[in-house]
Amino acid sequence: MRAFDLALTPAVAVDPAAGGVDDDLVARLRRGDRAALARTYEAHHVAVRAFARRLVGDDHAAEDLVHDTFVALPRAIQRYRGDGALRTFLIGVAVNHARRHTRSAARRRRAYDRVGDAAAARDDARDPRAEAIQRVLAARAWAALDRLPLAQRLAFVLCEVEQRTTVEAATIVGVPEGTIRSRLFHARRRLRAALGEAEDTP
Repeated sequence: MRAFDLALTPAVAVDPAAGGVDDDLVARLRRGDRAALARTYEAHHVAVRAFARRLVGDDHAAEDLVHDTFVALPRAIQRYRGDGALRTFLIGVAVNHARRHTRSAARRRRAYDRVGDAAAARDDARDPRAEAIQRVLAARAWAALDRLPLAQRLAFVLCEVEQRTTVEAATIVGVPEGTIRSRLFHARRRLRAALGEAEDTP
């Protein structure tokens, strides 16, 4: 799994709201208070964007996913029951909007790779070996991740990249913990197989 160590830097998920919930902010969001929406964005958009970036691997698609998440929040907040941190709920909203963005990010990444390969072939001066190896590993890692079903990809990103517990991941996705464990097992197995095959390919 060395390619993922290089391409997808794990980050411990830190949720300052984990110890409690701002009930007043949530109540204002439920009333459609625009100032409350702006306050929620200021407090949590960095964490939501970081999750989106780790999930889709593409800055443009990540920004689109953040936008969709906060546009959907005034309606989605009606489902919030206060049984977890508001930030965790926001990640769950992002999960619900992720499918289209993961597909568009994969398409864009393949297009960028083709352009980058053509540019590298024309530029003889750019020959730092370490940079080339890093690029190849990152491309293999994202290609392997792109081939995972979205459910397995979400489990892998939440548990392995964001280092959330399977209990928290299950809460975010809205499935039993055992389902997350199963998806994570299959994701790891498929990624190991995909990356092993890539390393064996000359």
